[in-house]
Amino acid sequence: MIRKWIEATDDSRPLYSQMISLFSIHPEAKTDHMLRKITINIGEYYASKEASTIYTLLGSCVAVCLYDPINKIGGMNHILLPGRANLKHFDASARYGMNALELLINAIMGLGGDRRKIVAKAFGGGSVLPTIAEENGMGQRIVEFVKKFLNNERIRIVSYDFGDTVIRKVYFHTDTGDVYLKRINPTLYPDVGIREKKWSETLKLEANKGCKIDLF
Repeated sequence: MIRKWIEATDDSRPLYSQMISLFSIHPEAKTDHMLRKITINIGEYYASKEASTIYTLLGSCVAVCLYDPINKIGGMNHILLPGRANLKHFDASARYGMNALELLINAIMGLGGDRRKIVAKAFGGGSVLPTIAEENGMGQRIVEFVKKFLNNERIRIVSYDFGDTVIRKVYFHTDTGDVYLKRINPTLYPDVGIREKKWSETLKLEANKGCKIDLF
């Protein structure tokens, strides 16, 4: 299940005037008081067999939530670029799509998850830099890579929310597989797109230095 709401104001207080799905407990309150909350940033991933909420903030990046509904084990990553990096040369190789997905799958299996039962929910790939058209942006490339990888691995995407000119807050509940998604006007978080762009440019420079990186 995905539960969405829109934050459409420049006020610091969320505006719930446009509700896509109603729920009785505000998701942020639920994560603070009922579940352990884990925050992941660019190039990070986390998996748990205990009841936890994993949170991340996305611009053009993509987060993939993987969940084994039988064993109730789940995890999420935060992908900056498509492709893969040589594990021998990079400490934060989960910035790259293939590494991030393989590492998360292995983490879930290491906790007792069954690869054959894993399903996916994926989010992000927004166009948050006004100087770059959505169809030419990095977000679209990451989305296509993730969809192709999951299809090749026979992991079904059961829910997704891609593209558009929005920032996304994602809260993933590892015990139920539920996702709370907040779509936000990018002008409220102008640093997100700038930060992602700087990381991307830095990693491309590393690739030009002869390190083993394959971008797709």
